[in-house]
Amino acid sequence: MPPIPSVPADNSAIKRYLPWVVATALFMEQLDSTIINTAVPSMAISLGVTPLSLKAVVTSYILSLAVCIPVSGWMADRFGTRRVFSTAVAIFTFASVLCGLSQNVPMLVAARILQGMGAAMMMPVGRLTIVRTFPKFELLRAMNFVIIPALIGPLLGPTIGGLIVHVTSWRVIFFVNVPVGLAAQWLIHKHMPDYHGDAPRPLDVVGMVLFGTGTALLSWLLEIFGEHKLDATSTGVLLLLALSLLATYVWHAGRIASPLLRLALFRVRTFRVSVVGGFVTRLGLGGLPFLLPLLYQLGLGLPAWQSGLLMMPAAAGAMGMKLMAARLLKRFGYRQVLIINTVLIGATISLFATVSTSTPLALIVLLGLTQGVFNSLQFSSMNSMAYADISSADTSMASTLASSLQQMSMSFGLACGSLVTGWYLGDLPESNRLAVTSALHHAFLTLGVMTVLSSLSFRTLKATDGESVSKGIAAS
Repeated sequence: MPPIPSVPADNSAIKRYLPWVVATALFMEQLDSTIINTAVPSMAISLGVTPLSLKAVVTSYILSLAVCIPVSGWMADRFGTRRVFSTAVAIFTFASVLCGLSQNVPMLVAARILQGMGAAMMMPVGRLTIVRTFPKFELLRAMNFVIIPALIGPLLGPTIGGLIVHVTSWRVIFFVNVPVGLAAQWLIHKHMPDYHGDAPRPLDVVGMVLFGTGTALLSWLLEIFGEHKLDATSTGVLLLLALSLLATYVWHAGRIASPLLRLALFRVRTFRVSVVGGFVTRLGLGGLPFLLPLLYQLGLGLPAWQSGLLMMPAAAGAMGMKLMAARLLKRFGYRQVLIINTVLIGATISLFATVSTSTPLALIVLLGLTQGVFNSLQFSSMNSMAYADISSADTSMASTLASSLQQMSMSFGLACGSLVTGWYLGDLPESNRLAVTSALHHAFLTLGVMTVLSSLSFRTLKATDGESVSKGIAAS
């Protein structure tokens, strides 16, 4: 296998356009993960089924992501980043067309599984290419640009999906990916470098089965919780099985030379704190895209499209912060920024507990804008710091491992938000508007406190950690 090539410092075209290539694909992926949520009733009528039976359309995509992300790093090392990324976008785009043409639920589920396979290769391979192209002192700026679509996609998805269904057919939701995918292909073949691994490594098939099956089963349990009636025994057995498979993978990974996910990378402090600390922080953050529309629609009585519009100030705040994140990290360092910013995120989550029908709209918009600012700084910091002390030879494995745990944390965060709200709601009916609003308010307070406490995970950082990224200073 050829060695990893370096990108010449004067190759400004690649550095100028590569973030756009990765951002375009990432936006397409993140948008698609939520855009169908508001279209489920219309899809159910069109396909002649009940809305509940379409839950598999959502979960199949998540499960496909969880299973296929771990193998993406091996594929990039073996076949090259350009070929794998191009193939991933092609699969995703083709699967989108199949989704739009589906005539029944099994066809739609199969197409969504294929779509998830393409998406699973886009995020880690795109991030890997960014890390290998930009020197560490330029990495923060590039990562800061690429992370914006990941923040905007889930916020715009429900709004765009609702508007498309209101104006035309739900099938158009999937067809909009075609021009974006074609544009991405042109950019990939023109501006994306082709990196390979240092040396060939065998595919850890046993590890893929253990980790993939355990992750898929755990993600499935989290996704269906509260939607289907599983008895306590079945739930307990399946949960124990999922945890046992993952524990077996940890044992297996420590016994072979080339594991699917090399857990030894967690010995690198900046990588460990970034990934594990980010996992804990997302337990509070992950529920917001699910809980805020409920607050706006059930608590404030707003229609779905207005609820979607109230999610957009967070996207505007995220875009604004990308102009300031690099300067803040250079001035204050990762440790101080992450500790303080995590506390501020927890405080803003808690403030949503005060939103009611008497709250001025301007204050709700301001709160959403503030939330977007803090979220953007948090994700930019965590994603860039993860690679501060990772060698070039380990970037592929680090990207795959970080992406896998990030996908799991998103499922955990969503489940955590719904579980906390359900616990406060108790046996009261969801038609009881006051009870639902009260449960949501208590959930925001709980998630806010959890997020504040998660700031403790960043206290193990040193003041100088991450300076190879924020200031271009080599780690000592």
